Amino acid sequence: MKPTSMSAEALFEAHREALRWEWIAGHAHPERRFDENAVRDARSAADLVGYLNYIHPYRVQIVGRREVAYLTEGGAAEDCERRIARIVTLEPPVIIVADQQTAPDRLVAMCDRAEIPLFVTRESAGHVIDVVRGFLGRHFADRTTRHGVFMDILGLGVLLTGESGLGKSELGLELVSRGHGLVADDAVDIYRTSQTTLEGRCPDLLQNLLEVRGIGLLDIKAIFGETAVRRKMRLQLIVHLVRQSTMEREFERLPYEPLYEEVLDIPVRKVVIAVDAGRNLAVLVEAAVRNTVLQLRGIDTYQEFIARHQKAMDESNGEK
Repeated sequence: MKPTSMSAEALFEAHREALRWEWIAGHAHPERRFDENAVRDARSAADLVGYLNYIHPYRVQIVGRREVAYLTEGGAAEDCERRIARIVTLEPPVIIVADQQTAPDRLVAMCDRAEIPLFVTRESAGHVIDVVRGFLGRHFADRTTRHGVFMDILGLGVLLTGESGLGKSELGLELVSRGHGLVADDAVDIYRTSQTTLEGRCPDLLQNLLEVRGIGLLDIKAIFGETAVRRKMRLQLIVHLVRQSTMEREFERLPYEPLYEEVLDIPVRKVVIAVDAGRNLAVLVEAAVRNTVLQLRGIDTYQEFIARHQKAMDESNGEK
């Protein structure tokens, strides 16, 4: 579900220290919010913030050095007044003056009249855009929560899922002991951060914690150190654990095509591993990750085997 609410006050407080900005006008409406339809229709955070542009309404309008010059120096005083007055028609949730610029008096007066929050910062306009886009992208992103263990394995974000009682958390603990990183155990918050990218994070309540049956909650950071945990990772692979009987009944031993699972309408590569006595799951997961890395680089072992087999068949038929 994508949140549709964000107030100017929340945006200001979130970056008061980082952007060292001041709120100089439009105080009468601190709860002014982003237009819900604009948020719902936005393809990414880039649609919600940008340099002053009269054809993009309902977004945070950034006023940098060039924009200030356009509003104050381009022609007669009446023309400048008209340009500033037109900003009201854009219905921006916030206007931000950056690049060490002083907000024009007419702009300050207009924001007070129209109750549009006006922030001023000495930071560069480009930096402000990057920071605000990142913040809004995280806040307004499509989001879902999945059950499983999310890990950084060889630099790849891997979600371990599967049938109940198969030892996903124990597998996660073994992978941590082998040098990989834990992002989240049990509940994983997954955000769609762009058209093709998913990001997994740990809920604050479960940060650094992993539950192992018979032992209880383990603080992975305290036990294994800083390098054993991650704040977030891009989701690129799902490893699904099943019982051997389920594997034989529902899945191909050698799938002809890579498996995928839809998460927030984005296909994610998927590998199914059967859990059975004597199988070293940690090694199998690492092998699956290494194989996925090869596939992402365009190296498909199965397809190479098919080509090799076909070549052998052709050569055999030729000899006959």
